[in-house]
Amino acid sequence: MTLLRRCSLLFTAASFLLVLGCAATSQQESTGEYIDDSVITSKVKAAILNEPSLKVFQISVDTNKNVVQLSGTVATGSERAKAGEVARAVPGVRSVRNDLLLK
Repeated sequence: MTLLRRCSLLFTAASFLLVLGCAATSQQESTGEYIDDSVITSKVKAAILNEPSLKVFQISVDTNKNVVQLSGTVATGSERAKAGEVARAVPGVRSVRNDLLLK
């Protein structure tokens, strides 16, 4: 084989392995999914902060494959329910796991 052909073959194999490394599995998100989840997390956090009845900073938001998980503490059951409603209203959210606890 010529040197050019060997380099071409090596480049093709490396490119193939790189693409496989970025693919999503059932346990791991792809790069695109991770970015999408980060955007959803930011939008949910902003929506919660913009909701007048939810001026609390004890709510944590995490997103995995478009499923939002709310955790932390709130003062009342109505705040807990409202946080879930606000999160569900954000575009791109598939479902919400509301694990908020009452103080």
